[in-house]
Amino acid sequence: MKTFKQHIYIIAGLLLLGACKPEVNTPKPYHGSADFTRYISIGNSLTAGYADGGLYLDGQLNSYPSIIAKQMQSVGGGAFTQPLFGADQANGSGYLSLTGFNPDGTPITTPVTTNLAVRGIQPIPGFGNVVLYTKYTGNINNYGVPGIKLLHIVYAPYGNLNGYYERLLPGNSPANSTTYLDFVTAKPFTFFSNWLGNNDALGYATSGGAGDVLTPKDQFSQLYGLLISKMTANGQKGVVGTIPDVTSVPYFNTVTVGAVLGAVQKANPTVKALYINALVSGATYAPRAATAKDLIILTFPTGKIGQPVVTPYGTLPYGLTPVTPIDNQYVLDENEVALTESYVSSYNETIKSIAAAKGLAVFDAFTFLNNIKLHGLVVNGVSLNSGYISGGIFSLDGVHLTPRGYAIVANEFIKAINAKYGSSIPLANVSDYRGVKFP
Repeated sequence: MKTFKQHIYIIAGLLLLGACKPEVNTPKPYHGSADFTRYISIGNSLTAGYADGGLYLDGQLNSYPSIIAKQMQSVGGGAFTQPLFGADQANGSGYLSLTGFNPDGTPITTPVTTNLAVRGIQPIPGFGNVVLYTKYTGNINNYGVPGIKLLHIVYAPYGNLNGYYERLLPGNSPANSTTYLDFVTAKPFTFFSNWLGNNDALGYATSGGAGDVLTPKDQFSQLYGLLISKMTANGQKGVVGTIPDVTSVPYFNTVTVGAVLGAVQKANPTVKALYINALVSGATYAPRAATAKDLIILTFPTGKIGQPVVTPYGTLPYGLTPVTPIDNQYVLDENEVALTESYVSSYNETIKSIAAAKGLAVFDAFTFLNNIKLHGLVVNGVSLNSGYISGGIFSLDGVHLTPRGYAIVANEFIKAINAKYGSSIPLANVSDYRGVKFP
């Protein structure tokens, strides 16, 4: 009898545990108040799937809009067609491949130069040479164009100056005259994502403030208003992304002043500082000792440090004296960082204000990516961060994302859409997408 009672207690306990088991309620896929029948994406290189310093087929297939579109299929989303490179030209523009590591642990990257989709070079008087790519013909849902600024969307000759955009147009450079804004709105659509505006700050930053300019704040505001007005002209709904803190990416946080100086001091302990040519105000620059607040770019050739430079004061070591400072294009100095951040802040205020006025969803990429830099991110038990290569999110160029990074961004866009429109688009499984491809 005692044994029988024990069995009864055990069975009752198991039933009680079963009754207390928490339920996991996965919302049934639902489109909410949005229509995803024809979703289009507009934006720059991030939208196109650019990675590892180039646009190539594997990157295109893992672009964040294509991941979003795949998840939209369960809530009425239609076909999503991208201007893919063909299999025989899968390496597109060419890109960087990780081929090994040096004894000190620094990565070795090698350009991929085979199976490209380059069809020629077009000289444009007063501009320079434009690389032309194999033309794409057919439907397009992903209108991402590497290099495009908000500044370019209404500039008619732009189809002659950007080979990635020229590739999508029926005409050939230098005879194109279709603006980007007209091109993306030529066919009806029901829903859109927009992540334009990054390059209006990024180009200035990656050139160390020496090779590009920041788009004036008032001009950005006017153009963004025009863009969104046209995208919503027929009642379309959509989602927009804010502009990330461009100085938070590995491109500006991998080769540091402290690391370079430390390497120099191992060979010559008498060296006290690196010197840069830094912004004072306006267009005035002056040499000074570098600090941790000055950002050296990822592609800086560190072998230049200490090399002899002939000056009016004799031969002096590059980067180690006020007379031979590191060139402007290699450093985004503290004042240039502050200037960039001021413009990005203004751009994002514009984006949020116009999106609110039009009732659009907003993915706050600025806050999200800064949080990853500060705290990292755990997805499906995997720890990710903003570190170069090891972080898993950024590709070999230190600016664009890996497939895993694009999947993470796609999910953040989806969360914003679901919150705004009452939809329940399922999230992508980030574990299905890779980080940096190791040799």
